[in-house]
Amino acid sequence: MADSTIRKIRHFFYCVVWVGKDRLTKPFIGKPDIRSIEETYEKILTDRVSVSRFGDGEFKWMADLPQNTFQKPSPKMQERLIEISKSDLEKHIVCLSDTFGDLKQYNAYGREFWGCFMGMHRKHWMQFLKKGKTYYNTNMTRPYMDYVDKSPCANRFRMLKEIWKDRKVVLIEGEKSRLGIGNDLFDTAASLQRILAPATNAFDKYDEIFERAKQLEKDTLILIALGPTATILAYDLAKEGYQALDIGHVDVEYEWFKMGATSKVPLKNKYVNESLEGREIGDLQDQEYLNQIIDQIK
Repeated sequence: MADSTIRKIRHFFYCVVWVGKDRLTKPFIGKPDIRSIEETYEKILTDRVSVSRFGDGEFKWMADLPQNTFQKPSPKMQERLIEISKSDLEKHIVCLSDTFGDLKQYNAYGREFWGCFMGMHRKHWMQFLKKGKTYYNTNMTRPYMDYVDKSPCANRFRMLKEIWKDRKVVLIEGEKSRLGIGNDLFDTAASLQRILAPATNAFDKYDEIFERAKQLEKDTLILIALGPTATILAYDLAKEGYQALDIGHVDVEYEWFKMGATSKVPLKNKYVNESLEGREIGDLQDQEYLNQIIDQIK
């Protein structure tokens, strides 16, 4: 029997064990109250709250678990993420992946990944959360790829665009993220500028990024795409009176939605962490994009 076949069989039984464990223990461990994607949009639009998002990566950083990713762990980052996961700051919401309950809304990959993940980590993750707190939906920025029913996606992206409609927007993003380039995602904004930060290990430059962000005018809507750095920065900026959204992979999801993609394919001229082919990209000599850059932190 080929090694690849053996690995697949082992992986199958490994998942069966963890998914079975989660089904048995979930009623006793419990799950947080997580609002829908649409309710999350409505909260942002109505109350102009800031947003910090937590997914499997943020949990691994909080739990000090190994992962192959774009941000090395640090005790300070771990401490801040744990603090924010239980926070009740006015004008700020915390978002979680809506994967603590039924997974039927997800495709086969999503059901397998999250079923195994919750079987391994549900109890530990629940310890990082505040009992009785209302959480919102991390997938507000990832409303397309992992879902079986894609019919709500057009309306979801329409609601997203309403958040920055007629607003003065500054993107704080990894130097090769290039959100909105080549699509109309931010066309509803009154203006768009960019502050570039390192594509990897951005938290090493956290103090510089934070100080630069605080120089922006208070009516600026700040959108941040910097992994766990964005989770923390949105919270700290909310304390300073800004509206700041951890916007994550929204641009990548929007591109896949526009393409009708069914797998996480690389995108031209954009950093896509979830695709190995999408991590090696060159410079972009687009004049409109270059004119939008108001600063770069290296």
